[in-house]
Amino acid sequence: MPTHLLIAHSPDSDDAYMMAPLALGWMDQDRDRQEFTFEFVRLDIEKLNQLSFEERFDVSAISFGVYPHIQNQYDLLTAGSSIQEGTGPLIVSRLSLGYDDLSSHTVAIPGIHTSAYLSMCKYHPNLKVCVMAFDEILPSLERGEIDVGLLIHESQLLYQDKGLHLVADLGQWWKQQFDLPLPMGGNAIRRALPADTKQTFARCMKKSVMMARERHDESVDYAQGFGRNMDREMVSRYVSAWVNEFTVDPGYRGRLAVNHLLDLEANWIQG
Repeated sequence: MPTHLLIAHSPDSDDAYMMAPLALGWMDQDRDRQEFTFEFVRLDIEKLNQLSFEERFDVSAISFGVYPHIQNQYDLLTAGSSIQEGTGPLIVSRLSLGYDDLSSHTVAIPGIHTSAYLSMCKYHPNLKVCVMAFDEILPSLERGEIDVGLLIHESQLLYQDKGLHLVADLGQWWKQQFDLPLPMGGNAIRRALPADTKQTFARCMKKSVMMARERHDESVDYAQGFGRNMDREMVSRYVSAWVNEFTVDPGYRGRLAVNHLLDLEANWIQG
């Protein structure tokens, strides 16, 4: 009898893109896929980070920033990571600011457990912050309710149209400092599941990422339903950037980057 898995991911176009083959039945004839039935839940990434403490889901998208707190409950899957070389979360402001100016401002962040916040802490420790839903930060900046925000996801492509100023690209800074890509998030699987179940699903996830890239246009069609305020061309550009070779497998440099960000050695299930 197939094993039923509850899978949670964020309602973001890149997560939807890589899950399209699993969600839309494209892999139904695959032998590994036939070992499972799936139920999908879609929640904001910081909500998923919080629920990971409770082991609410069998497989969950998480920020790497939360992994040190849940490493006894979850393993990381090699397939499905969001890792990019030379770019990452953006600190933006309503007025032109420099590094030293940030200390006198409160920065709106998308969550305490996000990798974006963790990387910002390494860039500029001890900044004053307030927590806000990630998709509210850009509108709040535009309305003048906040002066500085930490942008993730689609907001990174939209801020220039709002007349905002880039203070720092944390992925670019990370690359300059450590010559590594900046890891943002990945897929985690419950450690308590049987080893063969974890291994089989790891293979499924890798096949899903690879098939999504092979069937790019169809995957973009599905992902566009999750791409807030982005037209199809922008969704295609966004998912092409974030669903990359590191997403298929982080490899040595991707694993090293995760370990470096977290100051620990992560445990991976190879797909």
